[in-house]
Amino acid sequence: MAHNEAVDVVLVGAGIMSATLAVLLKELDPAIKLEVVELMDSGAAESSNPWNNAGTGHAGLCELNYTPQAADGTVDIKKAVHINTQFEVSKQFWSYLTKKGTFGSCKSFISPVPHLSFVQGDDGVSFLKERFKTLSKHHAFSDMEYTEDKATMAEWMPLMMPGRPADEVVAATRVMNGTDVNFGALTNQLLKHLTSAPDAQVKYCKRVTGLKRNNGGWTVSIKDVNSGNSRDVDAKFVFLGAGGAALPLLQASGIEESKGFGGFPISGQWLRCDNPEVVKHHQAKVYSQAAVGSPPMSVPHLDTRVVDGKKSLLFGPYAGFTTKFLKHGSFMDLPMSVRAGNIGPMLAVAKNNMDLTKYLVSEVMQSMEQRLESLRRFYPLAKAEDWRLEVAGQRVQIIKKDPKKGGVLQFGTELVAAKDGSLAALLGASPGASVTVSIMLELIEKCFPNKASSEWAAKLAEIFPAREKVLETDAALYRKINAHNNVALELVEASNETESYA
Repeated sequence: MAHNEAVDVVLVGAGIMSATLAVLLKELDPAIKLEVVELMDSGAAESSNPWNNAGTGHAGLCELNYTPQAADGTVDIKKAVHINTQFEVSKQFWSYLTKKGTFGSCKSFISPVPHLSFVQGDDGVSFLKERFKTLSKHHAFSDMEYTEDKATMAEWMPLMMPGRPADEVVAATRVMNGTDVNFGALTNQLLKHLTSAPDAQVKYCKRVTGLKRNNGGWTVSIKDVNSGNSRDVDAKFVFLGAGGAALPLLQASGIEESKGFGGFPISGQWLRCDNPEVVKHHQAKVYSQAAVGSPPMSVPHLDTRVVDGKKSLLFGPYAGFTTKFLKHGSFMDLPMSVRAGNIGPMLAVAKNNMDLTKYLVSEVMQSMEQRLESLRRFYPLAKAEDWRLEVAGQRVQIIKKDPKKGGVLQFGTELVAAKDGSLAALLGASPGASVTVSIMLELIEKCFPNKASSEWAAKLAEIFPAREKVLETDAALYRKINAHNNVALELVEASNETESYA
């Protein structure tokens, strides 16, 4: 009787999540045998592609939806602080790899870009002022600057101020040490680094067609999309990191924890400008507030993007609706994901989110002129000929059971793992890519608890001198690690003051 191939780990999807987890596992256990399988013919072809995502160094510095304001006017900064420290954990991992010398240049994937928040109107200004007052007291945000002075704003955002009404009420904050991250380049660098090690393979043009429990693990059926040939691989652990396709695969696993989850696909579009004469006047990521009644993922922003050494501007997002779970997916993805266990939550979400559905339809129906109108609220003198529409990647937002509402639509990411730790899936979207490392560390602690606390503990402490909770509360350590990472990743020049934290 022929035996199946056997590996320790199969990772489905060659995006930032799988690439990060695979490299982490290989660092923790160089003898581990793993295989990454990817449907497309290259890595980072879906959500991790730089033109498919907005996740470009989210650190809570400028994203106003991470700091909600309560009815009494106070601003809750917990989420912004948590995301900021998660991003610092990501930077620790990239710094560690860069220092190894075999990983390649960090300049190919991370660049210094200031992060700004910009608001209009009296309500917007009073919110931003309160946000600044609260955030700047925390050590992670102590370098934040605030202004209502238009001349200062003209220096910070020279593209955005000309052409505005003289009496317009505006304000802005700025943090100089923000970044732009090309997660496509980072993913492919991680995959290249991974495959230079023994017993680590990345196989493209492969579709996972089945997941079946076996003794102590899973049998993964894999089909070659070009030849049609199939093979079965036995794995002790399976990670479903396939973006929008993770939900159908999780359902196929049949694990108890998958019951009740549904997906709500949302597509996105951006306006893109490559005209160097325009691009040179905007060196920042500028986030504003979502329009009243718009969902949190619709927060408008004008971003400097650095892709393959070339700068462009992206403005958006403009949301849309499709039933595909992947950009290159099938229109049957949504209907095929309906199960007896999730139809209740999905119908409840459909009923309770009619406004969102109407919003998505209206976004799809927009003309180019209407899209330019939104852009001109940011950049009043924008010319149509400088901008073109770019279709972004798919986001599948999570639908979960809820005892009160029947079902809720959740914006964010969620790790779903089998009780025995043999399989895990990542569902959801933003701020995904920027906090990948923290999510994958959570997965390791959830699915490999004994190893994480014993034989891998010393290596984890070497790679990550400080995790999120400590960084949130220890100002001196945060500053030390932040300064070290910024030098290691060539975001600032080394000075005599910066020392190793090792």
